[in-house]
Amino acid sequence: MAYAMTMLSWSCIEYSHKYRSIGEYTHLTDLIKWGTDYLLLNFNSSAATVDHIYAQVDDHYCWERPEDMDYPRPAIAVSAGPDLAGEMAAALAAASIVFRDSNAAYSRRLVRGAETLFRFARDQGRRRSYCRGNPFIEPYYNSTGYYDEYMWGATWLYYATGNNTYLSLATNRGLPKNSRAFLGIPDLSVPSWDNKLPAAMLLLTRFRIFLSPGYPYEDMLRMYHNVTALNMCSYLPQFAVFNWTKGTSSTSTCHLSLISTSTREVN
Repeated sequence: MAYAMTMLSWSCIEYSHKYRSIGEYTHLTDLIKWGTDYLLLNFNSSAATVDHIYAQVDDHYCWERPEDMDYPRPAIAVSAGPDLAGEMAAALAAASIVFRDSNAAYSRRLVRGAETLFRFARDQGRRRSYCRGNPFIEPYYNSTGYYDEYMWGATWLYYATGNNTYLSLATNRGLPKNSRAFLGIPDLSVPSWDNKLPAAMLLLTRFRIFLSPGYPYEDMLRMYHNVTALNMCSYLPQFAVFNWTKGTSSTSTCHLSLISTSTREVN
């Protein structure tokens, strides 16, 4: 849910004119608000700090239409979960940009909620995956790490608030080291609910291209930019990183470069 809302909000921010042109903009924002309203119910969104969030509805008994579900569906609370909380923070922060002009009060509520969730995600005592050891979550949504969510959530919070603290975290050299962002692992070049690295680095590349903030962010932003180029090129057939169906064109070209990275740890 959280990842879907972040991606829908991102598409709305980038292509709002396209949605308007086909008469789907209101439909899209209604969908986003439905999702963010749900996320706001999964923690105490009026508090500055929280000690738990709700991670999942235990609903693997039977795959059927919601209208036909007549059995208990308990919610699962977790006291740790930087991966889940980081993604929820990203979703609320991204959506706050969507509603900034049309519903300012709701936008501010989303920002407050995002910041609360990100504090939970960054709490030193809660840095273990939300699914670890939980038999109701781990078999279905086994999260493999949370440093990508730190980069992703911090980036969206910077876009939503302009607070340089978030940009400093997103460009901290420990994040790509701990998330293996620069190792050229094919699976990590594809965005998914469990891997935000390519999407986060693309957002930060966009920031570098359009705003060029310079020192002290330039070195890391340049690295993200170069890895984003590598990721994009890896999708092309001629580099044979991924399997392609027959008939795929292989005439595209791509310029590749890679910069060495530091290994300083993030806090």
